[in-house]
Amino acid sequence: MTRRTALISFVVLALLLAGGLAWRQVQQGRVARPAAPAVAASGAPTRAVLELAPADLVEVQARSIDRSVAFTGSLKPVHSAFLKAKVAGELTTLTPREGDAVRAGEIVGRIDPTEFDWRLEQAEQQAAAAQAQQDITQRQLQNHRALLEQGFISPTALDTALANHNAALANLASARAAVALARKAQADTLLRAPLSGQVAQRLAQPGERVAVDARVLEIVDLSRLELEAALPPEEAAALQPGATARLWVEGRPEPVRATVVRLNPSAQAGTRAVLAYLGLPGGPGLRAGLFARGEIALARGTRTPLPSVPVSALRRDASTPYVIVFENGQLRHRSVRLGERGTVDEPGAAEPYVELREGVAAGALVLRGSLGRVDDGTPARRVTPDAAAASR
Repeated sequence: MTRRTALISFVVLALLLAGGLAWRQVQQGRVARPAAPAVAASGAPTRAVLELAPADLVEVQARSIDRSVAFTGSLKPVHSAFLKAKVAGELTTLTPREGDAVRAGEIVGRIDPTEFDWRLEQAEQQAAAAQAQQDITQRQLQNHRALLEQGFISPTALDTALANHNAALANLASARAAVALARKAQADTLLRAPLSGQVAQRLAQPGERVAVDARVLEIVDLSRLELEAALPPEEAAALQPGATARLWVEGRPEPVRATVVRLNPSAQAGTRAVLAYLGLPGGPGLRAGLFARGEIALARGTRTPLPSVPVSALRRDASTPYVIVFENGQLRHRSVRLGERGTVDEPGAAEPYVELREGVAAGALVLRGSLGRVDDGTPARRVTPDAAAASR
């Protein structure tokens, strides 16, 4: 076989193999291709339609806003106290536990009184001895006065008897004071609640030896609460005691009314913030240490009402604040220029509002902030509550 014949045979064999492979692919079907996205009649890709319940939208309305300043802080009781040990000794009993109610003056525990009982008895015996010595000097003084009148002793001897009697009187008074102190120390072994309230902490346990002034219990009175708010100096200048505020306390859906009771006369170093103290009555769910945010009303809204929305509907994840407006079956981003922030006097207005000076007119429907981020131009449609429940 020549080289030319071998080359021709190789080419023919290659063509046969290629034809066989092509025929096999035809028999198995066409090669799979990536699925093209669904397109609408216009040729543009379709997008999922976002269904909006009535609670997802809020209507922009012209409102008169009361100018206010926002603040945060923690609740603390106006009246609280630590029950401290007035004498050192072993804590034998401590009855109340955290959360228990106590009354002012109620006996809640006791320190071992054995040592103090003996000290009281010792002081009483010393007082009795001082009393006997005073009786002796009293009789000696009377005798010396009689002898001086009869001329049997000199005036110096009478002066000596008088001095001894005065010393005995002083010793008796000192002994009686020691008895009073020993009796007080014995009474201090009984631990009494300093005020009415509830036990917040047990800082010692029965069997422990406590020192003088050692903290045993923390008692708080939740009938009156207070919040300390740090305000900017320009806002604090317009604030006066008696101003009203609304607090949103964690764990409570509805706001709580509070009143500015006093202002700190000094600004804090560094921040120059002014501390305002707000008082509020106690109530269900209000406890010491809970975090709260609030709005203090600074001035009543007297200007022309402007379009406004709840603060939660305002979006700030872009370079400028914006809202998401539902119009013509789409959700559109609209940049806005903000005005005053404050509260509105409307039933059910449970959060602050902000004025929209430009960007959106009254009557527009704005998406609430609870729905999270939504892209500009997202298709949407409104559904009734029954239709929304059926779709689920």
